[in-house]
Amino acid sequence: MNTPMDVLTSTVVTVPTRGQGFVDLTAEAQAFVDRSGLGEGMLTLFCRHTSASLTIQENADPSVRVDLITALARLAPEDGGWSHDTEGPDDMPAHIRTMLTAVSLQVPVLRARLALGAWQAIYLIEHRRRPHRREVVLQVTGLRR
Repeated sequence: MNTPMDVLTSTVVTVPTRGQGFVDLTAEAQAFVDRSGLGEGMLTLFCRHTSASLTIQENADPSVRVDLITALARLAPEDGGWSHDTEGPDDMPAHIRTMLTAVSLQVPVLRARLALGAWQAIYLIEHRRRPHRREVVLQVTGLRR
């Protein structure tokens, strides 16, 4: 008879971005859960940057993501008169946008599947204009299937 065992495993994924916008990480996150053997538990994601962030948002209508980028630009515009401009005019607004969103997320795992809603996806948000390579730590904890 098999008994559930505790699972705790982590990995770091490198996410290439094409500049400002959203990168869908849902499939990669589910693949990590699959490889881990997790049946029930929690997936934690952590973005190791101060000018990129994570969110769970609608995955059906791409105009939602366009509007979200527009809203963040209105909240932290590049021409806001920021004193920190060492890395260019988009750097300080990127820091503010990261502060307004999140650098970590938790998603429950039920029966070895991410417990996302029908229209939800996990995204990395690149807040800088130019492409970057971002690191996201994925960690699962819980019971093996």
